[in-house]
Amino acid sequence: MPSHAHHSTTEPRTESSGPRPGSDDPLQREKSHLAASRSALRAMRADAEALNIADVTANWVNAEVLQGEIDARIKALADLSHTPLFFGRLDYLHAPGLELAEGAAGENFYIGRRHVHDADGDPMVIDWRAPVSQPFYRASKKDPMDLKLRRRFGYTGGELTAYEDEHLTDPTEAVRTSALLQSEIERPRVGPMRDIVATIQPEQDEIVRAGIGGSVCVQGAPGTGKTAVGLHRVAYLLYAHRERLARSGTLVIGPNRSFLHYIEQVLPALGELEVKQATVDDLVGHVEVRATDEAAAATVKGDARMAEVLRRAVRSHITMPQEPCVVVRGSRRWRVPAYELEEIVQELRDREIRYGAAREALPQRIAHAVLVRMEQAGEAPDDRVQDAVARNTAVKAAVKAVWPPVDPAKLVLRLLGDAEFLAGQAEGILTPEEQKTILWTRPARSVKSAKWSSADAVLIDEAMDLVARTPSLGHVVLDEAQDLSPMQYRAVGRRCTTGSATILGDIAQGTTPWATDTWEEALTHLGKPGSAVEELTQGFRVPREVIAYASRLLPAIAPDLTEATSIRESAGDFAIRTVEPADLTTATLTACGDALAKEGSIGLIAAEARIPALRTALEAAGVSCLAPGEETSAEARLTLVPATLAKGLEYDYVVLDEPAAIVDGEPDERTGLRRLYVCLTRPVSGLTVVHAAPLPEQLADR
Repeated sequence: MPSHAHHSTTEPRTESSGPRPGSDDPLQREKSHLAASRSALRAMRADAEALNIADVTANWVNAEVLQGEIDARIKALADLSHTPLFFGRLDYLHAPGLELAEGAAGENFYIGRRHVHDADGDPMVIDWRAPVSQPFYRASKKDPMDLKLRRRFGYTGGELTAYEDEHLTDPTEAVRTSALLQSEIERPRVGPMRDIVATIQPEQDEIVRAGIGGSVCVQGAPGTGKTAVGLHRVAYLLYAHRERLARSGTLVIGPNRSFLHYIEQVLPALGELEVKQATVDDLVGHVEVRATDEAAAATVKGDARMAEVLRRAVRSHITMPQEPCVVVRGSRRWRVPAYELEEIVQELRDREIRYGAAREALPQRIAHAVLVRMEQAGEAPDDRVQDAVARNTAVKAAVKAVWPPVDPAKLVLRLLGDAEFLAGQAEGILTPEEQKTILWTRPARSVKSAKWSSADAVLIDEAMDLVARTPSLGHVVLDEAQDLSPMQYRAVGRRCTTGSATILGDIAQGTTPWATDTWEEALTHLGKPGSAVEELTQGFRVPREVIAYASRLLPAIAPDLTEATSIRESAGDFAIRTVEPADLTTATLTACGDALAKEGSIGLIAAEARIPALRTALEAAGVSCLAPGEETSAEARLTLVPATLAKGLEYDYVVLDEPAAIVDGEPDERTGLRRLYVCLTRPVSGLTVVHAAPLPEQLADR
């Protein structure tokens, strides 16, 4: 190993291998810069805390708004002691432009999670999202991007303990895999999902920094970091377009609460505190969901054809006027004949504007027709007269008769409970068998007493949008998107009609009967047709042997997808244990004990039907276990995970109990094999498969 830091470093330099502390010790200098940066961050926070807004606000409303912004700034400037403040350094050959360097004039830049400056305003740490930071992720020997040196830092518990140099313009230095990068990727994880800001790869960085103007769909194999890419993209967009997104809002949509809890610390670690999180069920939670549909009913209700059925149902309330509208004002009577009212109604129908907006416009249209007659009679009415006529009792009665108000929930209640009404609206769209599938066997008496399902709630949301426009956000991230029905895609799409979206998922992990077959189809339902589809196939988390084993299922579950690879240098722990049926539970517990002897988190994944027996066995053995979404700790590292909740989660070690039971727990074999694929690809360091029943033939040794 060379003795000077400016020489090529092939191993991470640590305290034991580097020079002794002193003025010429590079590691000590970097530690000093870290200490100074932390001190500067504390000073920045103290300055924010000391701000006095008493003399700069005109009223209490302004004061509240400004104080809220200051409080958010103070919170964002918190120094997380176990989170490295910076993780890299860039030494440029030439000084970048001042606008790129956020005011810095030097050519060495420390890259970190947020911007930190000293008392003079000079940058000590550059935000990873700034343009000057981009070469940290993308520079290579082939394209150094004007870098002389890229330095990575290694940390232990928040303390800087190592560094590693890469001389990008030195032709004598061989291209090597970064040992610090590799160790950071493979570091055991306990607790919630970590950010990947220090390990973002070039192909990930391209997606993260894609412009806000268009939507991006990421097809990502297990372990390719698609979820982290989506979250870091939100953080980047908030940095690059903060004012715009502050007005319009951002939202991360995940498959379930456990998943959202798992990822909720990523954005705060990057200094972003205002991004909301929700499930699709949260978005459409207009009624209490108390029932679960059979797969066949849920599939029909989730079909995009239901949008047209609902459109017809809403517009079925419109009836053409049969009587004239007579408005009395003072001693005069003004008569709008039925045929003219019909023309007004027909014109509003033909414009295809939302039902509620048209209903609000109708009285003004009728009033305008009255004003025309007033002007023809020599009067000179103004806007106030038109508004008064629009509020006239006769006009209100006419509007109510031809364009009555529609309650979306009551509409869906009638549609699902009244066979004759459904048949009228679904004629030529749904077959009689499909209509019968979604009809309630016992119609509910009221919206409140109805036992609504999740699919019903989506229908109500669609009906609500037909009546009144759903507000749009600036950017929406939709994770595990492959599992959504077309109607759910439409519900999400309504939340970003004027904004952009990042869609994340894996066709091979689609485990609902209505899971999408192609991203092009999904993007059309979202209202984002033609959006770019990027494919991530290089895994960073799942061990090589594990991803290769799981990929045996791909020809059966997603034949068009590219098989994933892994850059993990360690093959990982991988074992398949075949046992007798009577020994299955005992063998699974033994495998859990073996995993607990190692460092990191453990996920015991099993079919839903096996969970009670395994929980009882763990309790009898004195082994505490968590439920998905509960945060792991040094004392509680084992999580008992039903296969149906495993998606999106990851553990250092996974013990997979009885694969055949996981497959058999789904309504069809393809969905079962996809569920198994999800479960097989949850480990970061090792996988043990324990089975008594024969494994699926696709996993047989070749």
